[in-house]
Amino acid sequence: MLFGIANSLLIPDIILLLVFFIRALLLLGSTYNQFMVRRKNNQRFAKAIKELQPSDIDQFRQLLPGKHDSLFTEYLADILAHPSDEAYTDYLLTQYETEVAKDVNLSRLLTKLGPVLGLIGTLISMSPALVALSSGDISGMAFNMQVVFSATVVGLVISAVGLFTQQLKTRWYAKDVNNLDFVSRIYAESHEKEA
Repeated sequence: MLFGIANSLLIPDIILLLVFFIRALLLLGSTYNQFMVRRKNNQRFAKAIKELQPSDIDQFRQLLPGKHDSLFTEYLADILAHPSDEAYTDYLLTQYETEVAKDVNLSRLLTKLGPVLGLIGTLISMSPALVALSSGDISGMAFNMQVVFSATVVGLVISAVGLFTQQLKTRWYAKDVNNLDFVSRIYAESHEKEA
């Protein structure tokens, strides 16, 4: 009975591996797109944020693009559009962290599920390969060994893409939260000076 259940899982496992592999490729593409947008925004904001003073808030506000090209610029515009309010700023930063956690969760999922699905496909396909070997059917064994190695390799590629994008995005978003927090503090100081 266990052997029948295990064999019946091979096709769903292979389908899931293919779906996650396609999703990993799409994730690589979207991460590259995010990288290009971040590069452009770094050229626009990095120096300005580093040298930001309370008196420079109005000039800094003019650096914002007319149309938001990333989550960072959207939240930055929201912080600068409202009167300085610590509770609202904390709410925005928490909201931002929640949104970016959703984005990083896909990478985490791929990192964990890729090897699991690859291993399941490997172990299920290994059984018929060993049966074919014991009966002297070398071609049957070779076919099943192809599935064994393919499942392992695809699972590891999925995991590698997930791990790479997770590390990259975690670093990006930590920097963004730090920048948003810094701008909101400077913005609050500028309001205190005006008052």
